[in-house]
Amino acid sequence: MRSKVPMLIAAAVRAVLLPMAVGTMSAAALAPTAAVARPAPDSFADLANKLLPTVVNIATTQTLKSGPQVGLDLPPDSPLQNLFKDFLGPQNVPRHVTSLGSGFIVDASGLIVTNNHVIEDADQITVTLNDGTSLPAKLVGRDDKTDLALLRVQSKKPLPTAHWGDSDKARIGDWVIAIGDPFGLGSTVTAGIVSARNRDIAAGPYDDFIQTDASINRGNSGGPLFDMDGEVVGVNSAIFSPSGGSVGIGFSIPSNLAREVIDQLHKFGQVRRGWLGVRVQAVNPDIAEGLGLSSATGALVADISSNGPAAKSGLHNGDLIVRFDGKAVGDSRALPRLVADTPIGKKVSIDFLRRGKKMTVQVVLGRLPGSGNAPPPKKSAPVPQKESQRSKLGLSLAPLDGTARAKFHVGKDVQGVVVTGVDPNSAAAEKAIRPGDVIVEVQNQPVHSPDDVAKRIDADAKSGKKVEVMLLNRGGNLAFVALRLG
Repeated sequence: MRSKVPMLIAAAVRAVLLPMAVGTMSAAALAPTAAVARPAPDSFADLANKLLPTVVNIATTQTLKSGPQVGLDLPPDSPLQNLFKDFLGPQNVPRHVTSLGSGFIVDASGLIVTNNHVIEDADQITVTLNDGTSLPAKLVGRDDKTDLALLRVQSKKPLPTAHWGDSDKARIGDWVIAIGDPFGLGSTVTAGIVSARNRDIAAGPYDDFIQTDASINRGNSGGPLFDMDGEVVGVNSAIFSPSGGSVGIGFSIPSNLAREVIDQLHKFGQVRRGWLGVRVQAVNPDIAEGLGLSSATGALVADISSNGPAAKSGLHNGDLIVRFDGKAVGDSRALPRLVADTPIGKKVSIDFLRRGKKMTVQVVLGRLPGSGNAPPPKKSAPVPQKESQRSKLGLSLAPLDGTARAKFHVGKDVQGVVVTGVDPNSAAAEKAIRPGDVIVEVQNQPVHSPDDVAKRIDADAKSGKKVEVMLLNRGGNLAFVALRLG
């Protein structure tokens, strides 16, 4: 069954034609404001005419191998052999798949910006200029974390260029225009406003999208979002749509983020980011209450890489980072972006709270290493488990001995108490705790037995505490979970 739930779509949507209606509002209906807004232009024609030559169409070709030949259980001399052969066509023949996207020229020598998903896995890349000239393109570098890529073409004459703008100056309500090649129709201009800022659409670790209602559709990916000064304030990347077509919710990568990534791709062919060596999580109201925090702000340290810069600084699990290099850390999304944008090797100060006490450490940032997948745990035959102890939170617990490690595939370096069962009607079930999770700490105190957990919970309940915060290890990943007592 095809889902009717709206989805985020990046360059792979259906063409759906929908009727559109435009309403107007008189100036008298608008309440006066202190700020003077820029009036809507009588026409976008002059601006569009100036900018269209800087935007290009990008076509890619990818070769896909066909699957194995379909077997037909027929006698060798059956006349149906030829019939099925004609019907199925040739087998194991490579297929060439073509896709379309957009891009824009940022250097007269032939440097072109686009989305990574437009050119990913492409065997051939062809750029078509606004005047119809087609040029082969080579990949300079790409970054899957921000969905950006840089291409180069060779032209006999200097190419018209688009200029980066300051996305931080783009205000909600400002006019913007998007230029691209939707559905392969050719250069197309659409206009709208900045609908929202700092959107997190779960596309990557550095999400900070500009939302716009300027129409963005299939083929617009990689194209520019211009302000009224004709400067690029965003790179169009994705849409939110229940139908596959534009419903006025599009997302662009801010130019200030894109420009830094593109500069590094130009210089190094890859992006070199700062690395702190921590994994952080958001502070929700329950965790804030359980840790005695005045507000649900900052980035909560859930895990620290043993060989990372943070491990040498003295940061611990449970520390709440509130400032990094003099900049406020509003939430867990802000810290990765701040760290990534900081030069490698720079010594920075980190302000954090530990059990309510303000502290500061100095850290020299390293370089973010390449990501890799950990090898799957070795499977062992299930073995009987010792009788577990049930806690007040609806958890069945057991010591983390050899038997438990074998059954739940827990590494030797993990210490704590293993969850063997969860009451489906408990607070633990609501927070998705499951058998095999390991409780490492309760209220920032290490636990080594089910009795440790039970005593800690009993003591906190008697003292009037309403929320218990536990540090869980699941498959090698640490995360804090807040459970309400009673």
